[in-house]
Amino acid sequence: MKTNEGKAAIFDLDGTLLDSMDVWHQVDIDFFHSRNIPLTDDYMGVVNAMRPEEVARYTIERYGLNDTPGELAKLWDSMVLEAYGTTVEAKPHAVEYLDYLKSSGARLAVATSLSPQVREVGMEHVGIRKFFDVVVSVEDTEAKSKHSPEVYLAAASRLGIAAKDCTVFEDLLVAVKAAKSAGMHVWAMKDDYSLEDRPAIIQIADGVISDFADAPKVL
Repeated sequence: MKTNEGKAAIFDLDGTLLDSMDVWHQVDIDFFHSRNIPLTDDYMGVVNAMRPEEVARYTIERYGLNDTPGELAKLWDSMVLEAYGTTVEAKPHAVEYLDYLKSSGARLAVATSLSPQVREVGMEHVGIRKFFDVVVSVEDTEAKSKHSPEVYLAAASRLGIAAKDCTVFEDLLVAVKAAKSAGMHVWAMKDDYSLEDRPAIIQIADGVISDFADAPKVL
């Protein structure tokens, strides 16, 4: 029997499998500069766990913009798409770890807030799309946010694996909390954009890594 037969691993993309958070920060810098709006220190912390249209609505309300959420989300998508297809890289040893899990019998899923076009381009660019049995978006759930465990439960259901046999890999505190509330194991990926929340993440998560070479071999 394979080591991880009957088990599943569910992965976030941004900041977890993909070293991509700088892309979003650069998009923010370029966008705010184009609108002559100062980019405040707390902005990234507020929007990190939001889906694109939520970020758009928040940005429009906060800064009094005339754009619609759909227009703003479409603009950001176009800015991000090129970077995901050309410059984004995988986190250290992510490709090797996914290959190992797949060969060990584990079922693999993505649970993401990224739009379909951006996530597909990013995964293809770094060579990880082939490993996943299921890709689930927060848009596929009623909650439409990672503040709720729904996206992880949806991934588990589609994989046919019980929540208790799933291990989630995430970088954000709200997502770690949500996955734990679903009764899943959670390993956290260190990322500079979640630095302030790291003490809380360490307390809640089952383990914390900065390199997938250190991720668990048995789920």
